[in-house]
Amino acid sequence: MNSVTRRRFIRGTAVAGAATTVMAQTGNASEILKRPLGKSDLQVSALAMGGYHLGSAENQDAAREMVQHAIDCGINFFDNAWDYHNGQSESWLGYALAGRRKEVVLMTKVCTHGRDKTVAMQMLEESLRRLKTDYLDVWQIHEVIYENDPDFIFGSNGAAEALLQAKKEGKVRLIGFTGHKKPEIHLRMLSHGFPFDTVQMPLNAFDATFRSFEEQVLPEARKQGLAIFGMKSLGGSGEFVREGAITAAQALRYAMSLPVTTTISGMESMEVLKQNLAIAKGFSPLSGTEMAQIRNVCRPAAADGHLELFKTTTKYDGDIGRQQHGYPLVEELPA
Repeated sequence: MNSVTRRRFIRGTAVAGAATTVMAQTGNASEILKRPLGKSDLQVSALAMGGYHLGSAENQDAAREMVQHAIDCGINFFDNAWDYHNGQSESWLGYALAGRRKEVVLMTKVCTHGRDKTVAMQMLEESLRRLKTDYLDVWQIHEVIYENDPDFIFGSNGAAEALLQAKKEGKVRLIGFTGHKKPEIHLRMLSHGFPFDTVQMPLNAFDATFRSFEEQVLPEARKQGLAIFGMKSLGGSGEFVREGAITAAQALRYAMSLPVTTTISGMESMEVLKQNLAIAKGFSPLSGTEMAQIRNVCRPAAADGHLELFKTTTKYDGDIGRQQHGYPLVEELPA
């Protein structure tokens, strides 16, 4: 989430909503809801801290302060990836979790874009070193967004073999994949019969109108009993929120009201963290009617995909994937 939009959070917390059940969950008005992590015995907070934005904090100590405060307030699920800020995000999170590793559910992601089991395992070892741990709770294949990524992942010596080996060796508990481009690519991944435990996808009020993961992928993921991680609750750029059509709080509450395990939110400052916590504590899901109203407000502007540029452009695609698929890096794109 962009910090310029998050100042609207507190103003938007008054969105009314009748309580409904979103998966199985526990909690009360002063706590953050906990939900089961798929078929595992783990419970995770309905709001998770994104790893990319953590690497944008003012410095390592500011990141540590945020992580410690998040844990104290009930957030126990932390996201990351091998390539976020060239490893800085993982290193800062490892520093921040000193003495508290067993209190959290820790996830990071491998960034080979499906290629080379050996390199994937090397990335895992580097992630473990940076995060100062000997195991991960969740290890996912990052950014499955190119049409031929599934072919590499499930091919000989692909990343799928690395996932299985890491799980067999006890270095990771659960395995999955992420992506943000096309629902069809997610469905191809899920059609292989591979024993994924988790899946991550963009889920927000704009997605419901354009190349919808909510409509196409969410039902299949639920059918397979996977833990479902939602991301990009503001639609990426936060443009519609900045314009005041809906508040950031409405956008976050919509995402959290979907049948997901957790919603991963980027929080690069203590201010943003506290605003998110104000929404998450005592959260009750929106009713179906309220969710439909929010979708209807978003629909006219969301129909062409410009509110979710991560689906329609390469602007938000990572450098490793760009290089492997022959696309120019962000800094090489024309202004």
